[in-house]
Amino acid sequence: MSKREVFEYALLRVVPRVERGECFNAGVLVYCRARSFVAARTHLDENKLRALDPDADVAGVRAALRAVEGVCGGGDAAGQAAGDDVGRRFRWLIAPRSTVVQPSAVHSGLTTDPEAEVERLLDLLVR
Repeated sequence: MSKREVFEYALLRVVPRVERGECFNAGVLVYCRARSFVAARTHLDENKLRALDPDADVAGVRAALRAVEGVCGGGDAAGQAAGDDVGRRFRWLIAPRSTVVQPSAVHSGLTTDPEAEVERLLDLLVR
């Protein structure tokens, strides 16, 4: 049996009009310190976005979500965070911000496979 490890996760929420505070889930961030693992997966429901803001910048929201995935992946796509370890990148991404794409509070669990956890949470909480 594989060893279960603690992991942390946060949802990525789209808040099309920050002043209204209405939001929906569009992605998930997963971090497992024991495995030096961080990843984000996103799924943007354009119908939900347009229901909350018919004039929303869909391309801009997609770009913001892709940027989160890029920071998690490291390398050139991570920009200034490229040199940071996975824990630091996760902590930076979950920092509160007042933008169209915002992180939720952080939750935790146990897993034997952090990569599978990303997909499970995306299916459960986003799609």
